[in-house]
Order: sequence, then structure tokens, then C-alpha cells
Amino acid sequence: MIGKLKGLIDSFGDDHVLVDVGGVCYEAFCSAKTLQSLPRVGEAAVLFIETIVREDMIRLFGFASEAEKAWFNVLMTVQGVGARVALAILSVLTPSELSSAIALQDKAMVGRANGVGPKLALRIVSELKSKVPALGAAEAGVLGLQTALGAGVAGGNVADAVSALTNLGYSSAQASAAVARVVAQEGDGTATERLIRLGLKELSA
Repeated sequence: MIGKLKGLIDSFGDDHVLVDVGGVCYEAFCSAKTLQSLPRVGEAAVLFIETIVREDMIRLFGFASEAEKAWFNVLMTVQGVGARVALAILSVLTPSELSSAIALQDKAMVGRANGVGPKLALRIVSELKSKVPALGAAEAGVLGLQTALGAGVAGGNVADAVSALTNLGYSSAQASAAVARVVAQEGDGTATERLIRLGLKELSA
């Protein structure tokens, strides 16, 4: 079983890379974020590998980090999520952002990936919410928000406020930290609009 590839970048495809390891080129399918992080053709690279064996094929999937590889495997435990959809999710969300989206039950954030409709996004955040702490990749702002809430999952109003702030261009860590400070002062029952308004005030302070 191949766990890691260390070699030279041979060439890139739309969704894969060829890595030359001692004269043997391995084709590894990757998320867009991993492909963007790799060096140029001819330069040395390292990929963490997950091998999927089917009756009609053997396919390698490459990841820039062990965290991304771990999330790939966890995502595929959800019904309706195969390798293609898992890579699509990891193409738009980093492991940390994905952890944050699930911790906050932000199905809209997960739904940004190609091939992920509202029902599947809801299933993903619902089924994986207990696995975020084990993977340990949630951003500090989200952990602070969970502490302020006194629970592991944010309510709809809180998640909507964080989502709105990220849509305005703030990172999920910044948005979560700002909303956490508001929740600590105002309570978790505060209306979404007020959370957004006060969150913006925190971010501009």
C-alpha cells in the first residue's frame, strides 16, 4: 500500500498530477487546493496518498497534508459522498474551514462545492458533527464560539451570522471570533441581524 509519494512533478492535468518517483510516474488525483499548492514541473514534491481499489481500477488520491487526507476518508463515510464529491469539497474548503463549517452546522458553506446539493450538505454537517473534535482542525475562532455557546454546535442564528460575515470577505476564523465575543455579551438567542451588526462592529474595532 502506498502511503506517501516523494518525487519530481512530471506534469499536471485538470484534476490530477503525475509524480516521477525514480523513473516511475504515479498518477494521483487531487483537490484543486492541493494542485495549487504543488511546486512547478521538475521540482520536488511530497503527497500523502490514499489508494482506492475497485474491481475495475486502482486509483491514487494525493493530498498536501495528512489533515486533508483524513477529511477525505471521513467525508466518504457519509452516504452519497464518493471520492469525486469529497475532492470537490476539499477543493473549496481547507480542512480547517471544513471543520469550522461542520462545527457551526453551516450547510451553505459545504454546499459551495460542485455536486453538493442542500440535502447532501445537511447530511454531511449533521453526520460529521461528532467527528470534528477528533480530527482537531477547527479554527481557534470556532472553538471560542463553541465555548461562548456552552455547546458543541451553534444554533441557526449564530451559524447564519458567521456565514454572512464570511460572505462579506472575512475569514471563518475572524467571523467566528467576532460572533463569539457578541454571543458572550448578548447571549446565544440574539437575532441574526443583530449578531451580524455587532459582529461587524467587533471586526472594525
